[in-house]
Amino acid sequence: MFAAAGGLSMLFAAAGAQAQTTYNLAGLADFTGPYADIMKDVTGCRRGVVDWWNSEVGKELGVALKIKDYDTRYDVAQVASLWPGAKSELNPILVFGIGGPDAAALQERLPNDKVPMIMATAGYGYGWKPNPWVFNARPTYPHEATAFMEWFRKKRGGDGALKLGIISSEASPAYVDIHKGMEKYAKENPKLLEVVETIYTEVQPTDLTPQVARLVRKGVEVIQIQTNTAAVVATRRALQSLGKTNIPIMMSAHNSLLASGKAIGGLAQMEGNYEAYGMAIPTEDKTTARGFYEKLRDKYKVTAGYNVPCLMGLNQAIVAVRTIENAAKAVGPTKLTGEVVRKTLVTTPITAEQSFGVLPTLTYSEDAPFPTRGLTVNIGTVQGGKYTIVDQNVAVPVLNKW
Repeated sequence: MFAAAGGLSMLFAAAGAQAQTTYNLAGLADFTGPYADIMKDVTGCRRGVVDWWNSEVGKELGVALKIKDYDTRYDVAQVASLWPGAKSELNPILVFGIGGPDAAALQERLPNDKVPMIMATAGYGYGWKPNPWVFNARPTYPHEATAFMEWFRKKRGGDGALKLGIISSEASPAYVDIHKGMEKYAKENPKLLEVVETIYTEVQPTDLTPQVARLVRKGVEVIQIQTNTAAVVATRRALQSLGKTNIPIMMSAHNSLLASGKAIGGLAQMEGNYEAYGMAIPTEDKTTARGFYEKLRDKYKVTAGYNVPCLMGLNQAIVAVRTIENAAKAVGPTKLTGEVVRKTLVTTPITAEQSFGVLPTLTYSEDAPFPTRGLTVNIGTVQGGKYTIVDQNVAVPVLNKW
C-alpha cells in the first residue's frame, strides 16, 4: 500500500534498526499505446534502480522510495486526466515522464504542484526555458548531433566544413526543432558544418531515392536522421540502390542501429553507420554501465534486456535517486519535498561515477531543463557486422538557443 497524507510513513525493521521515511514516486508509462512494445523494459529498469538504491543506499540514509506506474497511452489528454488523481493518491516528491505528451500536459502544472519531472529522452529547443520543473537526463538532439559532426569531421581530416544532409519532416514540432537547431549551428559555424539540404518527408517514408540522389550530387558526407526507423530504412535503401553505402547515416537512441537494423532485415545492413547520444550504448562491451545493469538483473530481478529502452529507464531513475540522495544528505531524511528535490537537482552535480557510466557528469542550473555545458556523447557503429562502441566521452559543443 502507498502511504497516505504527505506521501510518507515511518517504517521500522528489526528492533533497533534506523527508522525509514518512505516517499512516493509517480511513474508515467505507456502500456497500451504506440510505445507499449518497449515500455516493460523502460519501467522495469527504472524500478530496478529504485530497488537497488533502497537496498544499498536509502537504507543507510533512512529513506525508502516507492514507485507506482500509470498508463497514459502516450496521450496528452490521458496524462492531464490521470495526474490530479496520481498527485492526490501519492503526493509524490518526483514524477518520471516518458515523452512529449507528459511535458505538454504537465509543464505548466508542475511548478504550482511543486513536483519535478525527470524525462529519459533528449530535450528540445522549444523547451529551453529558465526555471524548469521538467528536466531531461540528456541535452537536445542537436547538442548530441553536433558533437558527432565535430567528431566525424576530425576523423575525416582536412580543413573544409563537413557537408551534412538532414532527413526530417514538418509533421512533428519535435522533428522541426531538430533541423532548426542544426541549421542555426551550421550558420554560426560555417567553417565546421554546412547543411547542404534539409529534406522534408512524410512521417513514414518508403522511397527516398530521388531525394537522397540529390544529396549525393551536392557532395553530402553524412546524413542525419533523428526522426524514426522508417526514415533510416528508406535512406539506407536509397544509398544502397545508388551504390553510395560509404555515406554514413547518423541516428539517435530511439531509431538506433539495433532498432533500424531490425527494421531493415538485419544488423549487417547497417554496416558503417553511426548512432550518438548522451548515455551509455548497449553493446556487449564490458563497460561499467553494463556491469551495473547485470547487477540489477542478477540481484534485483530486472528482466529487461540491455537495450536502449532499458538505458532510458536507467538514466532517468539514476538522476532521480541520486538527487534524492543528495537532498536527504542536505536536509535530513524526514524533510524531503518535491521543492527540496528540485532545488538539489539544480545545485548539486551528479557525477558519471554516481551513474556507473550510464550518463556523463550532469550539472543542472536554472537556465535550462538540461545541462548546457560539460556534456559528452558516446558513439556506436557496426563494424564487420558487430555492434560496437567506436568512441566515448566525446565533448558536446556549446550551442546557442534556436
